[in-house]
Amino acid sequence: MGSYIPNTQTEREAMLRACGCGSFDELFSQVPETVRLKKLLDLPKGLSEKEVRATMENIAAKNKIFRTCFRGAGAYRHYIPAVVKQIPAKEEFLTAYTPYQAEISQGILQSIFEYQTMICELTGMDVANASVYDGASAAAEAVAMCRERSRVKAVVSATTHPDVIATVKTYCYAAGTPCVVVPAKDGKTDADALARELDGSTACAVVQSPNFFGIVEDVPAIANAVHAAGAKCIAVVNPISLAVLKTPRECGADIAVGDGQPLGMPLAFGGPYLGFMAATSAMMRKLPGRIVGQTTDVDGKRAFVLTLQAREQHIRREKASSNICSNQALCALTAAVYMAAMGPDGLKKVADQSMAKTAYLADALAKIGYTKKFAGTHFHEFVTTTPVPAATALAALEEAGILGGLPLSENEILWCATEENSRAEIDSVVEILKKI
Repeated sequence: MGSYIPNTQTEREAMLRACGCGSFDELFSQVPETVRLKKLLDLPKGLSEKEVRATMENIAAKNKIFRTCFRGAGAYRHYIPAVVKQIPAKEEFLTAYTPYQAEISQGILQSIFEYQTMICELTGMDVANASVYDGASAAAEAVAMCRERSRVKAVVSATTHPDVIATVKTYCYAAGTPCVVVPAKDGKTDADALARELDGSTACAVVQSPNFFGIVEDVPAIANAVHAAGAKCIAVVNPISLAVLKTPRECGADIAVGDGQPLGMPLAFGGPYLGFMAATSAMMRKLPGRIVGQTTDVDGKRAFVLTLQAREQHIRREKASSNICSNQALCALTAAVYMAAMGPDGLKKVADQSMAKTAYLADALAKIGYTKKFAGTHFHEFVTTTPVPAATALAALEEAGILGGLPLSENEILWCATEENSRAEIDSVVEILKKI
């Protein structure tokens, strides 16, 4: 296995002869001498399969695994049923390529169709795509959907996840369009500041709810203000929260986006995840990426196809509205299996338990001086001030094998609780923090 190349030397020489070349140097004779390597790359020798496995295991052993976690900030630890890992691991799905040929891709097409359908049910929207890379790119793509000739400015609430804001800014910079971040007020979007930015050049406004601080925003009021200015409203949402909160459609949003990681994907040190996108029928033809539709074949049987747009739309760089040319199909399948396995009742129980345990954690922390910074309705995250430096508190928890919240400043921590956090774990956190 030293070279990882399956061809023998004899086979390589036969291929060279078929090309009319006597050597590899002759094969690459059209490449200028100035850019050709004069010596082999300084790479280590190849290893056997056993040696590679041992090397990778030694590297992986350097990772620190926390059995107890109270950190969210965009990626969340939820219980994942065994079936959710088992089905996507089947080779029919694991090795499937992009389904351009519908006649041989019915399985993967149906899985995407079912995923889209459940995302629409969750968000209340009319249509969803086959998913994009992550929640941040979904938000940036949604902003691009809303641009028109005279309306190009994007307005983003400062309570949106910082990574989402950064990604939207990057897309806007590349497109040469303005992006304005409106400030927060008491942990929520400053409605007055938002209203001042809404003008005839505004294409859309982006608001996250629950926001980065865990607070449920007044999305209906924001959507009304945005629509009154002739712009579109983009809601960034946590999919689990939609089991108990109003859907983006009910709140008046035109597009709903978010990260699908809570839907059955492990934290996995940051990925891979997926970004979901759903929209009203009025925005349907601007939705980037692939959309799978249901039809009937020549025999009248149920069948699935890619619909509304061709792949070429996304590879004609100058004319394309989006250059998203792939989708997170395996992650989307995972999310579909998770939603199907949990069902509406299961998702609601996850959301209810997350909210209840968050409330218990907040009350317990408040009793020892970790006061909640912002009022309002929280989903499963909240910010506290700290009576000691945040780094000191988090270091004490880490020493006990607990990953505490995310430090936002020297004396502020963003905490998170889900159904995976037991009451005993919460009590343990409080006891450790009491000692310092």
